[in-house]
Amino acid sequence: MNRVAIVVLNWNGIDDTLECLDSLQQQTYKNYSIVVIDNGSKDGSVAKLKDYAANHDNTTILYNKVNQGFAGGVNTGIHWALDHDFDGVALFNNDAIADKDWLKELIKAMKGDIGITTGLLLHRDGQTIDSTGDWYSVWGLPFPRNRGDAADKAPKSEFVFSGSGGASLYRLDMLSEIGFFDDDFFAYYEDVDVSFRAQLAGYKVYYTPKAIAYHKQGATSAKIPGFAVYQTMKNLPLLYAKDVPRGLRHVIGGRFYFAYLLIILNAIKNGNGKMALRGVKDSWRLRPKAWRARRRIQSRKQVSNDYLQSLLWMDLPPDQTGIRKLRKFFTGK
Repeated sequence: MNRVAIVVLNWNGIDDTLECLDSLQQQTYKNYSIVVIDNGSKDGSVAKLKDYAANHDNTTILYNKVNQGFAGGVNTGIHWALDHDFDGVALFNNDAIADKDWLKELIKAMKGDIGITTGLLLHRDGQTIDSTGDWYSVWGLPFPRNRGDAADKAPKSEFVFSGSGGASLYRLDMLSEIGFFDDDFFAYYEDVDVSFRAQLAGYKVYYTPKAIAYHKQGATSAKIPGFAVYQTMKNLPLLYAKDVPRGLRHVIGGRFYFAYLLIILNAIKNGNGKMALRGVKDSWRLRPKAWRARRRIQSRKQVSNDYLQSLLWMDLPPDQTGIRKLRKFFTGK
């Protein structure tokens, strides 16, 4: 891989974005360009981004008239990268800053049938881990690997299920084959969906702890009350419907719908019922489109169900304490 476009998405977060861009300008790997997608900001971002680009020859600014979410926003950058003959696209959260060797290490790890490389994403203080990629559990629930663990306990390089969309590198020929990020997801789990499709098509995802970045977790989603609840309830069934192959539905399906129901009830209990039920409604509205996509995705499947199952987290995600207590009540485990 030679030429890489680093795609950064901005939505009413110009101060974070400028700090992020300054860190990317320090990359030791030099054959890259930065493309910033402004997603319909109303906070004065446009003028400041124009000034920034005028002083940095390697930076291009693209403007979406409305907020297209993470998925739609980064797709704008991916299309631009393809049109300009780049080999890869690195996605980087605007509320993160990159170590100077971040891109170099992701590129070094991109070998053979690897289609996605992801790194060690730390919380901004550098003391604890935000993610080392993502798991997909046998309960149909994705979650960040190693979140909350001490930074010095980060795992060694290894194959993982999914890269984090906030700081990962993607081969553009792979994305051209399997499809870009799903606009219907808007935000949340769109990166797991892409990684799942990549795994099905025979590509691998690789994590390297040498590609380090620092993330201000939740800086964007915190701006919109109920946003995470709505997106979670909308996207979890879409992810299951599109990507879980028939041979694994007996492993995941029953657990998933049980967990999904309990998550809805918990959202209602905590005062987020309106947003949760809206997410459920929109998920049903989008389900026919997801099933049509499923036929295309599964027809390209190149790997065995046993291989896919070997990549799954075989228990509940660590943060699902309520479901774990209920399971223990009924099963004793």
